[in-house]
Amino acid sequence: MICKPSAGSVSELKWFKSSYSDSSNGHDCLEVAPTPHTIHIRDSKNPGGPQLHLRPAAWADFVAYAAAGR
Repeated sequence: MICKPSAGSVSELKWFKSSYSDSSNGHDCLEVAPTPHTIHIRDSKNPGGPQLHLRPAAWADFVAYAAAGR
């Protein structure tokens, strides 16, 4: 896990919400903002709150693990 965001302002990131987010509350989802060296993750209900920063390989491992659980 990376504790510091990659170069550039975190406010300049382009955030994406999963197309699988089908909750009745459209803000009830995680959002991700990929950069070449870091995947930024935040709670869409609290965009100014804490964020998680992962290396791309760790994110890929998580996505594979989550997809296998479906």
